[in-house]
Amino acid sequence: MASKADKIIYTKTDEAPMLATYSFLPIINAFTKAAGVTVELRDISLAGRVIAVFPEYLTPEQKQHDALAELGEMAKTPEANIIKLPNISASIPQLVATIKELQKQGYKLPDYPENPKDDKEKDIKARYDKVKGSAVNPVLREGNSDRRAPLSVKAYARKHPHKMGAWSSDSKTHVSHMKGGDFFSNEKSRTIPAATTAKIEFVGADGKTTVLKEKIALQAGEVLDATFMSVKALRTFLEEQIEDAKAKGVLFSLHMKATMMKISDPKIFGHGVTVYYKDVFEKHGETFKKLGVDPDNGLGDVYAKIKALPDEQRKAIEADIQAVYQKRPPMAMVNSDKGITNLHVPSDIIIDASMPPVIRDSGKMWNPAGQLQDVKCVIPDASYAPVYHEVVEFCKQKGQFDPRTMGTIPNVGLMAQAAEEYGSHDKTFKAPGNGTIRIVDASGSILHEHKVEEGDIWRACQVKDAPIQDWVKLAVTRARATGAPAVFWLNKDRAHDAELIKKVNAYLPKHDTTGLEIKITSPAEACRFSIERMKEGKDTIPCTGNALRDDLTDLFPISKMEPAPRCARSSRC
Repeated sequence: MASKADKIIYTKTDEAPMLATYSFLPIINAFTKAAGVTVELRDISLAGRVIAVFPEYLTPEQKQHDALAELGEMAKTPEANIIKLPNISASIPQLVATIKELQKQGYKLPDYPENPKDDKEKDIKARYDKVKGSAVNPVLREGNSDRRAPLSVKAYARKHPHKMGAWSSDSKTHVSHMKGGDFFSNEKSRTIPAATTAKIEFVGADGKTTVLKEKIALQAGEVLDATFMSVKALRTFLEEQIEDAKAKGVLFSLHMKATMMKISDPKIFGHGVTVYYKDVFEKHGETFKKLGVDPDNGLGDVYAKIKALPDEQRKAIEADIQAVYQKRPPMAMVNSDKGITNLHVPSDIIIDASMPPVIRDSGKMWNPAGQLQDVKCVIPDASYAPVYHEVVEFCKQKGQFDPRTMGTIPNVGLMAQAAEEYGSHDKTFKAPGNGTIRIVDASGSILHEHKVEEGDIWRACQVKDAPIQDWVKLAVTRARATGAPAVFWLNKDRAHDAELIKKVNAYLPKHDTTGLEIKITSPAEACRFSIERMKEGKDTIPCTGNALRDDLTDLFPISKMEPAPRCARSSRC
């Protein structure tokens, strides 16, 4: 008799081309039909998600049910089988473009109100904000991840290797990150001893308290972090790196997670825009304010908004933008043929898609003339930037990787129940003034607090204990099944990682680790260990948190195997 387990849900998304649905889905159907398993399609594309949250604006024929919410509930059940294809973590420009496209097709959707003026517009913005950024993954990923390429795919890559650019030991390419004032250096972390609730407050210099978020449920044993990035330190750092890039004769590039980290990283990106183009923003600040220019959306937003100006005024601003390039170092380009810079749109420089091509292309990016050139890769936060630094420096010393012989670096990821960064969107805030942001529990005790200045980017993250226990178990299981070393990428000098190290050391003895090689070391050291083995043709299992899992499961497979087609001169299309 058929049961609920005899069903697979196949998702329709944006990023995976329709070819995936029309070619791969029939293959799945052929196998499942013989086994008595049915396959059903669900639309969780950006367009589908937008349509689902505005039913009252649409005709009965246009309405769609909220498939993502449906699958979110399904993912919590043991019988769930969901094939999730790659999906867009949409930036605001992508969201706005989607809305306009749907409106042209007859969907009477409201415009996206970037600066809502009343309660109605605030509600519209809140609904749209639910579907932008990393909206899908936190909902569907109720379990930890075990990512690895199939043996057949690895065998094909070895037999049909793609081209890897040759590295030179005198390459000027390098990675730069902040030495202080960032999320890494300001982080505080603790394990919650007993279940409670908490709220996030801002206490201004005048003593007035504003609640930023309330009713945060905290479980016993979960890890709670809080940190902030100083905007003053960030802007100083960016200016220094721009000047250093010019002095060294390399391209300037910025690499972020401005869609996954949909609150914090777009703001960091926006500071990159206003620092690099500071002359333009200082000269035309009032005009940009009237036009509603948002630097968080990139230089592309400037070009889009100034179209409304008289030709003479528009051309003057465009000329001032071009004048910047005579004073600043050349910008790394997303598309040099079309003049699309590294700072045009935040979704164009997603780090796990923009850094792997640097490794593949001899440590170079495209310059404005359409040529590959050495580059300064700016990754502001020091939490994970050292990983990319290790890969770059390794390639300088040892040369490019060889897809025919290199080993693999699969991943065991701590991501269940909105772990770490994926769960931080609703607990990330721009400091409204000078003062203190703090987390206070139900008894009135302060769990974490930071003194902040206006504009600083503050966030809190949670990791529940059950996913950590499962993560450790999964790491041991994979090490036993493969014989490869399992390495926990945890830095004892980072507050969050120090708490996780305590838990890993407590839970490892609960498993049989006889004969297994299991290590705990910092991300930089773990990366060096892993890529040295990869160069020798050996496999290594990294056990990481959420954001780093995304970085590694793009960086190393893209190095080993030919990725899906992308624009010839684009980090992400």
